[in-house]
Amino acid sequence: MSSLKGLLFSQFASDGLNDLIEEMQSKYQPKKGRRFNHNKITYEVSRPTLKDNQIEFEISSKIPEDEVDSSDKMQVYFEEIKKNLFKAGITPESIEMENIIWDSKKETEKERDYVKLIYKYPLDDLFDTQAVMKTYEEKPAGENFENLPKAPSTFTTQGKLVLQNVRQNIQLKGRERIEQLISANDSVRANIGN
Repeated sequence: MSSLKGLLFSQFASDGLNDLIEEMQSKYQPKKGRRFNHNKITYEVSRPTLKDNQIEFEISSKIPEDEVDSSDKMQVYFEEIKKNLFKAGITPESIEMENIIWDSKKETEKERDYVKLIYKYPLDDLFDTQAVMKTYEEKPAGENFENLPKAPSTFTTQGKLVLQNVRQNIQLKGRERIEQLISANDSVRANIGN
């Protein structure tokens, strides 16, 4: 059974990733659901889940099949993406190539290959106690924290600051990971074209 902390953190991590999706859809070409398109590649961010006191979410990108026309080349593309991600220094918990057969109208099957990255963050890594206390202590006299998130189970200002920190940090981490994947795709595509 999940703890109250885990449930609250999961809720605010979800809010942070939802904000991130809105941000990416406004910056790039929006697609249905939790997806967006950049430079003819579709990206998707999953909803977060709470597992073993960690927030877990997936980021995926479609492999551009029109540029990579064989299964051998797809594997090479995938391996190059992995190399680029490891070079960047922020490695996911898991990197997989996933094949999805998609049929939206039940008339035709469309086979698509994706790079799927899984990221996991322990709950205590999603906020900084010192930063929360500094924000709380440096509040100007007479000023209220009016823009803090509403959380019925959180009664203290410090607790609400922690939840705000969780939301902002997961959005920041997600943005960094998406930008890293976009950069890896751009780099691999540029090299494949040569």
